[in-house]
Amino acid sequence: MSQPRSIERRILTATEQQAVDQSHLPALSGLERPALVELARSLRQHRDKARDVARDRRRAHRGKAEPRGAGPAADEQGLTRKKEVFTAALKRVNNRLARNPDPDQGTLSRRALALKRAGARRDHPDAGRTAHGGMRPKPNEAVRDRIDPSQVGSVSQANRDAQARRDG
Repeated sequence: MSQPRSIERRILTATEQQAVDQSHLPALSGLERPALVELARSLRQHRDKARDVARDRRRAHRGKAEPRGAGPAADEQGLTRKKEVFTAALKRVNNRLARNPDPDQGTLSRRALALKRAGARRDHPDAGRTAHGGMRPKPNEAVRDRIDPSQVGSVSQANRDAQARRDG
């Protein structure tokens, strides 16, 4: 849940407050992409630190781990709220990063064209062997039954003879 800025100022240190202030809208809209990425990294580190310390304090409170420092472990409630503040700030920065695509349109267009060309497939099969450099004989690859020319008419003659015998 989002915290009011007055509560954020009360529970955060000065450096943490500076990072969170940059994640609010007037300052957030003026940041360029590299600065947004750096801010997200910083907020992520602060959030992770608050999460880890709160977890260690909960473990010490339950007796699973030794408390750090001289006294008993303090309540982790403040650190949990601090973690919530960092999480909300990180969410704002991530949303802004998602809305701001890379501004260089030429790079995006060239990348899209390269992806399109790489994915294109040919619709027609290859033409096979062609004459290219001049006329060269192409072997006929069809297998044909070779009939002796002297036998070409013999079947017709046999049919005529059989018909003549029947007619009598």
